[in-house]
Amino acid sequence: MTEASHHRRTLRRSADLAAAGLVAPDKLAEIDAVAARYAVAVTPVLAELMEPADPADPLVRQFVPDIRELDGASGELADPIGDHVHSPVKGIVHRYPDRVLLTPILHCPVYCRFCFRRERVGGDEAVLGEAELEAALAYIASHPEIWEVVITGGDPLMLPATRLCALVAALNAIPHVAVIRLHSRVPISDPERIGPALLDALASADKAVWLAVHCNHPRELGPAAREACRRLTKSGIPLVGQTVLLKGVNDDPQVMEALMRAMVANRIKPYYLHHLDLAPGTGHFRTTIAEGQAVMRRLRGRASGLCQPTYVLDIPGGHGKVPVGPVYLDGNEVEDWQGGRHAYPPASVVAPGRSSC
Repeated sequence: MTEASHHRRTLRRSADLAAAGLVAPDKLAEIDAVAARYAVAVTPVLAELMEPADPADPLVRQFVPDIRELDGASGELADPIGDHVHSPVKGIVHRYPDRVLLTPILHCPVYCRFCFRRERVGGDEAVLGEAELEAALAYIASHPEIWEVVITGGDPLMLPATRLCALVAALNAIPHVAVIRLHSRVPISDPERIGPALLDALASADKAVWLAVHCNHPRELGPAAREACRRLTKSGIPLVGQTVLLKGVNDDPQVMEALMRAMVANRIKPYYLHHLDLAPGTGHFRTTIAEGQAVMRRLRGRASGLCQPTYVLDIPGGHGKVPVGPVYLDGNEVEDWQGGRHAYPPASVVAPGRSSC
């Protein structure tokens, strides 16, 4: 981030976006219409990486409001992955036996235009009160099957460092919690937040603390983001990457390959490639699963195994994630990364317990 951008404020109004050259003046009414329903924020560091007034720019597409967000489609859902169904107390989602989501804050430094929690983020009840947070922690403490707590939101790194440190300490004190994982856009969208106080808060636990970094395009990993990731890993925080498959952003196989290589080069292990959830007004970002599988096929063999995320679909209604990547085994044939097909087991392999004579 340049000295000039450090003193600039987050862009939240249509006039701010227009002044930065990110939207045309004749689009202001459209931006205001979208902002009336969904939260808007673009940080200075991301604004600097965007191509001005280019709606096809992959960063503009992700973060600058688009009137198409108000076009609902059949099958889209306000709660596309079923958070509400699995929320026993406010701030907790317990979908899988051994782990829970904890959402202490629903504010973000930047608001993605495809967010699956877009109906809730930035709202009036976006931060858990002290009593609500205590109830959420009590739920975790009373369920010994919970091995991992995923702190998400919103963006948990928006919490003040003192509050984040207290939250990590509270989870660290629960004997059966072995892993604390945080999901964040901050290293990409507001990298100067990754300072000594925040790093100390994350490194204060005896338990394993992991950070999942959401990144969808290689240009997001600008100099400031790369330096923030370096600070995190030097502090002993392992990084994994989460990516959403988005039309016009990363559905090109070459772009996806460049993204995965950039993540690994910055010590971020690609973890999940998410098929886009059925959130309202996100149809202009949606690919087919077959298109996603084609992207993954191209990645296989061309890039290191370190660069291979698991392509997953979060089944609507709260039924959880399942892998939907390409399948290479068909009956007694297996396909290699170049498309060649081979018998398996090969005819020359003798079955156990049988004579070759």
